Amino acid sequence: MLTRVVIAEDEAIIRLDLRETLTDEGYDVVGETGRGDEAVRLVRELAPDVVILDIKMPGLDGLSAAREISGERLAAVLILTAFSQRELIEQARDAGALAYLVKPFQRAELVPAVEVALGRFRELRALHEQAEGLEEQLETRKVVDRAKGKLMDRAGLSEADAFAFIQRTAMRDRVTMREVATQVIDEQIAP
Repeated sequence: MLTRVVIAEDEAIIRLDLRETLTDEGYDVVGETGRGDEAVRLVRELAPDVVILDIKMPGLDGLSAAREISGERLAAVLILTAFSQRELIEQARDAGALAYLVKPFQRAELVPAVEVALGRFRELRALHEQAEGLEEQLETRKVVDRAKGKLMDRAGLSEADAFAFIQRTAMRDRVTMREVATQVIDEQIAP
């Protein structure tokens, strides 16, 4: 499956050059614009893998667009700009850019920058999903522990028997243990 790219560059000739280079290298350019606000809309609409943003654009500058796109984890962000000042590079990093390329770019520099941004984005997304999964597990454990406590107090069950009740009920009703635990806490079910 081809890597999908949105290009946001206000200079039409550079945009054309980017599209040709990316297409020649096997990427699928699914959207183009010369405006930052339009870039954010296109990324939300087209769900590309990577967005290439110039910094200076009308509507919304590339750093603000990068902040929005990165904040919502919509796509890998590569900044392509004529500016190489350290302060701008740091601002781009803080805005969520995963790669930074200075114009005029060389074809040999573009593909590695795109691939680095993609790789970093995939790693960040995987870490975020892992963290969400761990957070969900922790919340489930807290709810189950509260329910076990209620069953121990109200029904005089041992901790093991309270856990077994929650587990059996979840399996019988084909729902999660968290759902059963919530019903126990809300006093909707009891042994």
